[in-house]
Amino acid sequence: MCHPCASLIIQLILHIDIEINVCAILSIGGWTGSCFWSTAVGSPENRILFVRTVTDFVSQYQLDGLDFDWEYLNRQGLGCNVIDPNDTANFVTFLKELRQDPIGATLDLSAAVSITPYNDANKKPSTDMSEFAKYLDTIMIMNYDIWGSWSDAVGPNAPLNDICAPAAKQQGSAVSAVANWEKAGVLLEKIILGVASYGHSYEVATKDAFVDGTTTELASYPAFNKTARPQGDSWDTDNLTIDKCGNPQTYGGNWNMWALIGAGLLDETGQPVDGVPYRFDDCSKTAYVYWPDQQVMISFDDPMAFAAKGQFIKDMGLGGFGMWEAGGDYDNILVDAIREAAGF
Repeated sequence: MCHPCASLIIQLILHIDIEINVCAILSIGGWTGSCFWSTAVGSPENRILFVRTVTDFVSQYQLDGLDFDWEYLNRQGLGCNVIDPNDTANFVTFLKELRQDPIGATLDLSAAVSITPYNDANKKPSTDMSEFAKYLDTIMIMNYDIWGSWSDAVGPNAPLNDICAPAAKQQGSAVSAVANWEKAGVLLEKIILGVASYGHSYEVATKDAFVDGTTTELASYPAFNKTARPQGDSWDTDNLTIDKCGNPQTYGGNWNMWALIGAGLLDETGQPVDGVPYRFDDCSKTAYVYWPDQQVMISFDDPMAFAAKGQFIKDMGLGGFGMWEAGGDYDNILVDAIREAAGF
């Protein structure tokens, strides 16, 4: 890495490895960083170069592993990603070749995945991912952003379950995602459940926010103004740019736990403040608050939701949880809730 902060990166990794005694793993890709993943694994020559590049990087910075965050194979993500019918097959071949490398053979390898298995050559979810799983230590299912500004109503950001929801509102959940990947050949102990410290906000008129005839009981799946995107918390400033595809961006509308508390919507334990309209959906294990003055509804996971997911992890025998992101928590109230319930 030719970077002015390279020395700081080395210091951080040494601190993590020696003083904190946890693994240092580099994540490659992501929502905005996957434009050329398909190209990188799309030919024997490119795979050789890619294996050499990542193993050299690991050696230089004394990393313990790599996380591959290629979220959408043979389907579009950001909007201008290179895609190929053979993406999934090529990715598996890359992983095999990486494991054949003497450095790659020793690494902790993981992948961040969607709630359904990667697409096959026909753009359908693959039915057999056992070969893929063979080369990885874990996969992390990104069970968040299930509902958002692209949806037809306000819904759960990260539902634990949705089988009890109306059929039209069953967009996927942790329960269905784990079942999908297990059925495709991934062992439960290799599955990490992705959880979110943030929620999505929506502009919802007062007349739509409440159950008819009430001023305190929040409605399920209310309509929202799709032409407006409320600004989220103070971190919600990075999106007012041009994305990798050349499209102008607007606010993301995300609210982290610390911000919900800072705004006075929740107290320091993550419970709703008196007078704030609040609803907890027992089906999806999702919390909702409504800000009448702003006409904003926020769907998020509170400590009770995190505890429910921790219990699910324990009951299913999953390998753990991964959080986007730990910095969004407040005084570890979310992390503590899920760890305690999972028995970690």
